Amino acid sequence: MILEKTELATNKQISTKEALEDYYIAYLSRQLSVLGRREVHNGRAHFGIFGDGKEVAQIAYAKTFKKGDWRSGYYRDQTFMLALDLLQPEEFFAMIYGDTDTEINPSTAGRNFNNHFSTPNINEKGEIKNLTEQYNSASDISSTGGQMPRLLGMAQASKIARQRPDLIQSLNNNVTGNEVAFGSIGDASTSEGIFFETINAAGVMQVPLAVAIYDDGFGISVPIELQTTKSSISEALKGFEKEKGTNGIKILKCKGWDYPGLIKTFKEGIDFCRKTHTPVVFHIYEVTQPQGHSTSGSHERYKTKERLAWENEYDSVNQMRKWLLDSGIADADMLEELEKSAKKRAKDAKNKAWKNYTDGYLKERSELKEILHRIDSKTSLQNMRRFEKVTKKIFPTRRSHISFAKRLNLEIHLNPDLQVERKELKAWIKRFEERTAEFYSSSLYRIGNDSALAIGSTPAEYKDDSPDVNGSEIVNKNFDVLFEKYPNLVTFGEDTGKLGGVNQGMKGMQAKYGIDRVSDTGIREATIIGQGIGLALRGFRPIAEIQYLDYLIYAQSQLSDDLATLQYRTKGKQAAPLIVRTRGHQLQGIWHAGSPMQMLLGSLRGMYLCVPRNLTQAAGFYNTLLEANDPALVIEPLKGYNVKEKLPANPGEYKVPLGVPEIMIEGTDVTVVTYAWNVHHAVKAAKLLQDFKGISIEVIDVQTLMPFDVNHSILKSIKKTNKVIFMDEDVPGGASAYMMQKVLEEQKAFDYLDTAPRTLPAREHRPAYGIDGEYFSKPNVERLFRNVYEMMREVEPKRFPEL
Repeated sequence: MILEKTELATNKQISTKEALEDYYIAYLSRQLSVLGRREVHNGRAHFGIFGDGKEVAQIAYAKTFKKGDWRSGYYRDQTFMLALDLLQPEEFFAMIYGDTDTEINPSTAGRNFNNHFSTPNINEKGEIKNLTEQYNSASDISSTGGQMPRLLGMAQASKIARQRPDLIQSLNNNVTGNEVAFGSIGDASTSEGIFFETINAAGVMQVPLAVAIYDDGFGISVPIELQTTKSSISEALKGFEKEKGTNGIKILKCKGWDYPGLIKTFKEGIDFCRKTHTPVVFHIYEVTQPQGHSTSGSHERYKTKERLAWENEYDSVNQMRKWLLDSGIADADMLEELEKSAKKRAKDAKNKAWKNYTDGYLKERSELKEILHRIDSKTSLQNMRRFEKVTKKIFPTRRSHISFAKRLNLEIHLNPDLQVERKELKAWIKRFEERTAEFYSSSLYRIGNDSALAIGSTPAEYKDDSPDVNGSEIVNKNFDVLFEKYPNLVTFGEDTGKLGGVNQGMKGMQAKYGIDRVSDTGIREATIIGQGIGLALRGFRPIAEIQYLDYLIYAQSQLSDDLATLQYRTKGKQAAPLIVRTRGHQLQGIWHAGSPMQMLLGSLRGMYLCVPRNLTQAAGFYNTLLEANDPALVIEPLKGYNVKEKLPANPGEYKVPLGVPEIMIEGTDVTVVTYAWNVHHAVKAAKLLQDFKGISIEVIDVQTLMPFDVNHSILKSIKKTNKVIFMDEDVPGGASAYMMQKVLEEQKAFDYLDTAPRTLPAREHRPAYGIDGEYFSKPNVERLFRNVYEMMREVEPKRFPEL
């Protein structure tokens, strides 16, 4: 297809063959964008977002990408992926159609937008793959700028390996220290705080991170002068530039349509980054976006005629064509032949992808037609004619098929002559739903031997002379064993390194295991989580520390949009077993005693949420999680650090199982379901109730909110007591309502209740300052006492008079 000539192009770096191959890829990518947009407008897809205008720059960028490197990009990187053979044209269209076949659509399996790419980092057994033998891409997310924080961790992995080569073997040789983390972002998204947070952290840490910023002058319709200081991101970043004797970043600029200049610029920057571990930012300006932001809008509405004319002339594909002709590398006939071939390749890929998609449920459709034939032979419903309208839709969906079948089931459910057919129809519906559940609802968590739920329980052991020590000492000794046991274990956070944490959980760890494994960070929660995600993707076992639970909100988008959805959106092909360590619940004031569990429960599905009542339990969770590949959040109880506990004799070995509540006190009258520090309140209330009126309450510590009581042990308790109250520190309707739904609805406990269930949450406001503020803001022993007593009075008013 392409000439076999090998003479050099005009800049002496690019052979004729290479230049023509690059033009073919650029032109093919443009045709994919054009046809993709057309498919959306024709009704064959719902939405599309494309990388047109960035083709030539991305080809030049991809030339510097080596096996072992990692990409964390944005949703316009299709040409970059095509150039590396990580994207086939058929997959491009499979993404647009939402095909759920993982062979045809391996990056998203129909769960993510188009142009959201990923490569597997883990095999079916849960073992890290040999990442140095492949090109690697983190799974993309749509939230603009969200790809930046994890870049920091990807780059940090290379720095740790270069500075600590003794750790490389424990990483299965997946990290050599020479890899670069490649990022890409649109200029408008550099206005996000997480962009600057990442650049600042990279400049401080000096890690091999590279970012290509594609500047097309607009953020959807908002012009650059309303987005970026000095209307130039490279000018705005000048204070970050590295000078002699300082840390910082290197900044390079190039025009997005200058093919030879782009190749030279990217090579210079990446070579420097790879060698010196200095972060590099590429400002690629004079970029165009020929089809606008996405298929949901038109750029003609906000760009002037002059701007549109300039974009047509300086479109990168047009300029590359002109360069090939002007330099004598190719003539018009040769380029027209390449363009014709690229158009055919794109069109054939579209047709094949469409056929693959529409053939995806031919078997089910045929089975349903057979049932309809039999129904029509006995009635005058004419279902086949009605069903033809479904099958002949421009975009025939699974939803339309299942909806038709379910409504037909309602129509015939009382017809005595169709009971056999109705039984067949119900069986068809069940099979169809089971199959679609696999397509759309599976793989939220790991399910094999590397699942945290597969790790069994190992009790903490105690000797006769086991001393009583502060909770902080228990978790500290446990971490000491874990760092020895897992050479790829690293931790970082505010005051985590030299100080050993504000509560001394990491005391002495940096001195013993090195600054590369136990390190301090700035006050930058978003990129602390980003570090953890990136390191975990590359085979490290990171524990990212957020100093207090209330400050987790600064990293909420990284947790919710990226980490919690990673396993799901790649259908299990990528795993980032990051443990997020924080502390919270009861202490002092609004920002140090919050329990925003409702927010976490609603946004972190895909992570596990551990809520230990003491530091022994917390340590047991770390021991469990490090043997699995699921991400998790562990909230240590703030009041527990200075409370005495028995020191386990088997630190680092005992394990607390996830999803298994513990009965703290057995009882017969009322079941109290709670967690974290409220367990201690419940235990105290139990003694008061027993002493006052002989009321026997069963106190259950759920231990983890996600997963929640996998064996339904709370149901067993309610069958005995016939009464239940859910207590926690979240706002009304928060985690207490979540627990109630789990027990009453999922465990079907309602039928066993003698009186209405209750919740005992905190007040609607955040906790006020001080001991008194805490007491009057959150549940306490006396409030639980009264609630339990009132429940008993509802059932036996004569025995329990009004207090």
